[in-house]
Amino acid sequence: MKAKTVLPAVAMTAVSMVLTLAVVVMWLGTAVPWPVALVVGLGIDGGWLATLAYERRLTAQGDHSRVVTGVGWCFGLVAAGVLVAHALTVEESAAAWLAVAWLPIAAKALWLVHGLWERTALTRVALDAIRGIQQEARDDAAVARARLRADATTEETRLTAVTAAGARVARVQAKTAKTLSRAWSTLETTRQGQDTGRALTSVTTPVTPGVTPRWELPIWGPTEPVRALTLESGPALTDEALDALVDEIRNSETPALSYREMAARFRAAGHSASEVRLRAAWKRVA
Repeated sequence: MKAKTVLPAVAMTAVSMVLTLAVVVMWLGTAVPWPVALVVGLGIDGGWLATLAYERRLTAQGDHSRVVTGVGWCFGLVAAGVLVAHALTVEESAAAWLAVAWLPIAAKALWLVHGLWERTALTRVALDAIRGIQQEARDDAAVARARLRADATTEETRLTAVTAAGARVARVQAKTAKTLSRAWSTLETTRQGQDTGRALTSVTTPVTPGVTPRWELPIWGPTEPVRALTLESGPALTDEALDALVDEIRNSETPALSYREMAARFRAAGHSASEVRLRAAWKRVA
């Protein structure tokens, strides 16, 4: 990159010096001896070259002098002025000479650009480090984008699966509810039939003589939980005491309570007995 900025400046400076020397020799050669004109041209070019070399030395040392820079621009303006004056005095090829009169100023501008590049130039190590940091940032951004896309795809798949499963569950629940509703309607119709009671009585009378059976369908809806049996709820009852409690609870209302109602009140009162013993007592008193 350094050669790309310094070579154009060196080439344009050399061309400008040659043109300046040639113009001074041709322009002043008619008025003064040509050695004198050559000395004047070399003086302009030499002063310009000396100030340029000194300015480059200061730049290499990290220093800057406005005086040296100003002198260098003065020599450049003098060289450009000589070329312009020569172009205005010659009768032939005036446009061609005016076309190259800007070369000294352009050379100084190129040296200015080269100096700016040197003040902002970085070493290869720094450039490699910057490229590595930029590449790492691009890699991190690409990985983050890929992770976000994967998460979005996973979430979309999960939501689709959950939605499909929910729809299937809803369909099954609706179908089950419809089936249960039809079964419940059939049971309710059967229970309310006139011949149902007589048929059930004819079946149970030989088993439980003197007892009027009460047939109830299962409860459909919310129920109150029955307190769990615990061994520490009270002392174990004898069969006689258990029979007396069952008979008392069963006949506490008219008509007599069913086994389920009796068992619920028996547990609620804090009594303790196994389900087997409680049913046996119920059979004995019923």
